[in-house]
Amino acid sequence: MNILTVNLLFSTLVFGIAARIYVVPRMRQLSASTVLVPILLLHSFRHLGLMFLAPGATYPGIPAGFTRPAAFGDLTAAILALLALAAVRSGSRAAVPLLWIFNVEGTLDLFHAIYLATVLQAFPYMGAAYWIPAFWVPALLVTHFLVFMLLLRPKNAAR
Repeated sequence: MNILTVNLLFSTLVFGIAARIYVVPRMRQLSASTVLVPILLLHSFRHLGLMFLAPGATYPGIPAGFTRPAAFGDLTAAILALLALAAVRSGSRAAVPLLWIFNVEGTLDLFHAIYLATVLQAFPYMGAAYWIPAFWVPALLVTHFLVFMLLLRPKNAAR
């Protein structure tokens, strides 16, 4: 196991503990919109995954088989987060379908990127982009889980 894997797992644990202490107990009392807006804003920054394509942000030799899917998967998730945010804020009927599309694509993208980084041994080439899987990805994974919790809770509890 490499250090980045330990960082990813440990950070996910810490974000999970924080969510369990501060967010999950209040989710029943808060409207879905109150919980979703900050999460969607956070995911709107996933355009930062494009750093994997930026010379200087990663070391030469980082596998393109990792960088391109990770970068463009993150960009797609950021765009979907913004669309879902607009729908949630406006009270559109499209909000729930957009949330599902965003959350499924965003979650699968993160797992796919972790898989590719592991299989293609991209970790030693992360450079300045190291913080993305060490800190950013764990926060994103935990917030995706929170969105799934909201989407799957009974409709009368979503108010």
